[in-house]
Amino acid sequence: MAGPAGSRHHRRPARAGAAGHVARRTGLVLDPYFSAPKLRWLRDHVTRDGVVTTLDTWLVHRLCGAFVTDVSTAGRSMLTTLDDATAWDPDLLDLLGLDDEELPAIVASDDVVGTTDVFGPRVPVTGLVVDQQAALLAQGCWDAGTVKCTFGTGAFLLAQTGTDPVRSSSGLTTSPAWRLRDETRFCVDGQVYTAASAVDWLAGLGVLGSAGEVDRVAADDAAGVQFVPALTGLAAPWWQPGATASLTGLRLGTGRGEVVRAVVEGVAASVAHLLEAVRRDGAPVASLRVDGGLTRSRVLVQALADRAQVPVEVHPSAHATPLGAAAAARLGLDQALTPAEALPRVVPSHVVLPTWSHDRAATEQQRWHDAAALVARTERTEHP
Repeated sequence: MAGPAGSRHHRRPARAGAAGHVARRTGLVLDPYFSAPKLRWLRDHVTRDGVVTTLDTWLVHRLCGAFVTDVSTAGRSMLTTLDDATAWDPDLLDLLGLDDEELPAIVASDDVVGTTDVFGPRVPVTGLVVDQQAALLAQGCWDAGTVKCTFGTGAFLLAQTGTDPVRSSSGLTTSPAWRLRDETRFCVDGQVYTAASAVDWLAGLGVLGSAGEVDRVAADDAAGVQFVPALTGLAAPWWQPGATASLTGLRLGTGRGEVVRAVVEGVAASVAHLLEAVRRDGAPVASLRVDGGLTRSRVLVQALADRAQVPVEVHPSAHATPLGAAAAARLGLDQALTPAEALPRVVPSHVVLPTWSHDRAATEQQRWHDAAALVARTERTEHP
C-alpha cells in the first residue's frame, strides 16, 4: 500500500525470551504464520519505505480511503494483547522493532468505516472480520464451547470461549473471534496447513484425476498406511514450520486406493488431534460443525467423526465464510439486530455419527500421533 516515503531506522533484533513473552501477552505463538514476523521480515529484507499492512486494510483503503483494520485481524498480528484487543500494544511494537510503523485504526466488525461507489450506487463499507472467525459466526457458534472446522486449502478449527480469552495450555492459539455490539468474544484455534491442498497434491501426482474422485478411489481401509500432512510444515500444536510430510507403512500390495485413504485419514486425524487439545483446555465438545469444499467427501467426514468420536454437523453451504462476513455487515447496517438474529438458524445439511468404538479411535489416533511426533522430532533435530 502506498504511503509516506522516507528511510526507516535500523530494525532492532527481538529480545531473548521473546517467544514466551509474546505468547503470554497475545495468546499466539511466535511463528511466521502471523502478521508481525512477516512485517518485520519485509522491513529487514525488502523495504523500509512506505506503509506495509494487511490485505483487508489495503482493500478498505482502496474502497473508501479509510485506514482501518478490525479487532479479529489485529488480534492475529501479534501486536495487540488479549487484555486489550482494541489497541496496538507499545511494548510488543518495541519488542519486535516495529514501533515506528504507521498502523491502521482498530475498529469493530459491525462498524461502518466509510462508503464506496466502486460497485455502482454508493453503499456503506462494514463487516470486517477474519475469514475463519467469519465461518465461526456463520456456523452459529454464538455460545462458549461451540466448535467449528473449515476445510479449505488447510483445515482450521475454532472453539468459541465467550468473553473470556482462555489461554491454551495445549499448543492452540487464542485470539479475538469478533467484536460486535461493543463486546469482544474470543476463541482458541488450531491449524492444519494442508487439507484440500493434500488432495490437490495427489491429483498433481496423477494418483487422482481430480479432487472430486476422492470418494470413488479411496479404499475402505488404509491397510496400515499412515500420512502426516505436513507438506507445508506442522502448525498447532507442534509449531514446526520446517517439518515435512511423511507417508509410511507402504508395501508391495499398497495401491492408490490405500494411499488416497491414508491422506484423507491423515487430514481427519490432524483435526481430531486439535479437537482433543480443545478438550484438554477445558471445553466440553458435544459436536463439531464443519464447512468447506472438502466436506463434500463422505469419506473425510466419516473419518473425522470416527476419529474425533463426536457427531459431525455439515453446514448446508460449502462456503460459510462469506455468510459470516455478511452477518457482521448486516449488524453494521441494522443496530436493532442481535448477533444471533443476523443469520437464520443454522440447520446442518446432514449429521454424520461415529461408527468406530472408542477403543479403536484411541488406538488409531495414537498411531497417527506417534507418526506426527516423529516428523516433529526430525525437524527439530535437522533444524535446531
